[in-house]
Amino acid sequence: MKLMLRNGLCVLVWLASIPLLSNAQSDWPTKPLRIIVPVPPGSFTDIGARALAAEMSLQLGQQVIVENKAGAGTTIGAELVAKSAPDGYTLFFTENSFTISPALYPKLPYDSLKDFAPVTIVAEAPTILWARTDLPAKTVKQLVDLANATPKLLSYASGGQGTSSHLAGELFFDIAKIKVVHIPFKGVAASMNEVVAKNVDFGTSSVASPMALIKAGRLMAVAISGKERMSQLPDVPTFAESGYPQYEAQIWFGALVAHGTPSALVNRLRQELITALNKPKTREAFASQGATIMTDVTPQAFAARIELEVARWRDLISRKGITVQ
Repeated sequence: MKLMLRNGLCVLVWLASIPLLSNAQSDWPTKPLRIIVPVPPGSFTDIGARALAAEMSLQLGQQVIVENKAGAGTTIGAELVAKSAPDGYTLFFTENSFTISPALYPKLPYDSLKDFAPVTIVAEAPTILWARTDLPAKTVKQLVDLANATPKLLSYASGGQGTSSHLAGELFFDIAKIKVVHIPFKGVAASMNEVVAKNVDFGTSSVASPMALIKAGRLMAVAISGKERMSQLPDVPTFAESGYPQYEAQIWFGALVAHGTPSALVNRLRQELITALNKPKTREAFASQGATIMTDVTPQAFAARIELEVARWRDLISRKGITVQ
């Protein structure tokens, strides 16, 4: 009898707590939110986060603060969010370097697949291959032919060992079966300057970085990733048009929260982000960087993409023997 009474009381306590939990979520937010950006101010990831934060502050009636926590290949910011309270008040705004880190840093202080709850991808931008203007190869096919004719003589500039720009190139070299010399620099800007100076042959990056140099005729645009050409660069073919439809190197920008965040809050955050994305100022901010707004990516679809990319980069990095200092 005492056991039955005790069990009955537990059920009553649990039932009584349900409205309190629901009310706590319906009252959310009751304090400022933080968006953790794992790169320094001024990068597009930072610009995108600040555009979203400005609109979300108006929507939620609470301040949304962007905090830059750069370092260790974006892992410092990621760890902070992974170990934050799962209450929807701390968001991680990052790009696809998040799926590269597990292969480059085998002793991460968090698990990329288990310690986060993906919210949504907010935008995608193509990777663009650019080259010195006097390079004899003007198309992807010509570049591949030149690389095959002169193995390990063509040089490839990246923004650093193990960065997104480096891995985007390595992925293409793996698909095309070519060998070139990789020269890492401290940032994409430095890598572009060396190609402009004709000290290096070509490189890749997000499309926003070299746009001004391409428009000024100081860099040659060879091809972009994605299914369609860009309106800003209508004469630049896609890799698919160039004979490499299997080359998928879109750069995504997305939000995650700590694992254990209630699904109701994850969905609420996704809706708030979508609302902010549809505002003119936010659209303008993303468009200025050559990014396409995305409002249809569910948490489940985002989680599946992260898992797929973690596996893909782990395989490539392992086979190529890529390491970071």
